[in-house]
Amino acid sequence: MEHALSPATLTELRRPRPYPAVSVLTPTHRREPEKAQDPVRLRNVVAAAKKQLESDPAVSRDRRADVERQLDQALAEVDLTHTEDGLVIFAAPGEHQVWSLARPVPERVVLADTFLTRNLVSAQAAERPFWVLSVSADRVSLWNGGTDRVAEVRAGGFPLNRSFDNFDAERQERIGDLPSTFRDEGIRHFLRDADTAMSAVLKDDARPLYITGEQAALSALDEIGTVTKEAVHIAHGGLAHGTHEAVWQAVRPIVAAQDRKSSDEVARELESARGRRAFAAGLDEVWQNAREARVRLLAVEENYRATVRDDGEHLVPAESGDLDAREDIVDEIVEQCLETGAEVRFVPDGTLRDAAGIAGVLRY
Repeated sequence: MEHALSPATLTELRRPRPYPAVSVLTPTHRREPEKAQDPVRLRNVVAAAKKQLESDPAVSRDRRADVERQLDQALAEVDLTHTEDGLVIFAAPGEHQVWSLARPVPERVVLADTFLTRNLVSAQAAERPFWVLSVSADRVSLWNGGTDRVAEVRAGGFPLNRSFDNFDAERQERIGDLPSTFRDEGIRHFLRDADTAMSAVLKDDARPLYITGEQAALSALDEIGTVTKEAVHIAHGGLAHGTHEAVWQAVRPIVAAQDRKSSDEVARELESARGRRAFAAGLDEVWQNAREARVRLLAVEENYRATVRDDGEHLVPAESGDLDAREDIVDEIVEQCLETGAEVRFVPDGTLRDAAGIAGVLRY
C-alpha cells in the first residue's frame, strides 16, 4: 500500500484515464473493536463499485471485466492488519493502486475519467511530511517522515555508501577520531555528493529537513553543504545504519517542538490578519474565499470534519448520506487552497475554537 504522495505522483494520478477511472474510498480503523468491521465494509464498497460498473451503459463488457479484475487485484493487496484511518483504491483499465491514509475519508465510489485525489492531498498536508537525512562517514540514508513514522527511501541515489577499503593503515586507525575523519577530503567529497542528492530530492518535493549525525559530521555539512545548511540538525549518531524505529524515536521530540512553534506562528498570523481585515473564519466564509483564490494561508484543526450541502450560495449543514451531501468538504477546501498556491497548516484541535475549526488569511 502507498503512503507518500510526491508532486510527481500526484500529477500522474490526476492525468485523464480511459473511462471508467474508479475511485473507491472507505474509512478504516487502527484498533479493535472498530477494526473488526473493516474487511466486511471494504468488500461491500468494492462490490458496490462493481455494481456501478455493471449498470453503466458507457462501460463496455471488455472494459468492465478489465477494471473489475484490477479491483480484485487491489483488494488482494490490501493489508488490513496495518491500516490507518482511511483507504483509497484507484482502478482503471490496466492499472490499480491502493493508498493508506492517516486521515478519515467518507465511504464512496466515483466513476470518472480521472481519479479522485482530494482526500490524498488533504491527508498528505495533515501529515506534515518531512525528510530526515542520517549521516555517517560511510553511509547516508534518507527517511520519509510523517505524523507517526519514518520509512527509509531507496530512490534518488539513496542510500549513499562509501567503502574504506582503500584507506591506508594509518588512516584506518584514525576512523574512530571523528573530527579527523570528517576532515578527510574523500569523506568530504562523499558528503558533498549527499548534499547534491538531497538538493535534487527537495527540488522535486520540498519539505522540512532534519539531519542526524555525530557533531563532527554535522559541522562538516555546515561547511560544505548547501541545502543541508538550512536544515534542523540533531546531534545523534548511528542512525545512518539504524532502523526506522530508532530514527523515529530520535527525531520525534524535535519534530513535535517544531510543530508547536509552527502552530504559534499560525496563531500570530491569524491574529494579525484580523487586525488588517484580511481574515476569514468558518466553513462557509473560507469556502467562498477559497473558490475565489483569495486564501493565502489556510489553518485547519487536525480532526475537523463537516458534512454539508451547497444550496447554490452557501454551505449548509447536512446529514451523512443526504442527497447531494458533501462529506469531505474540508478536504475539498484544502485541495482548492493548495491548487491556488496557498499555504495549508493543520493545527491541534481547539486552536481555532473562535473560528469554528477553520480559518484563512486572505491575499486581498
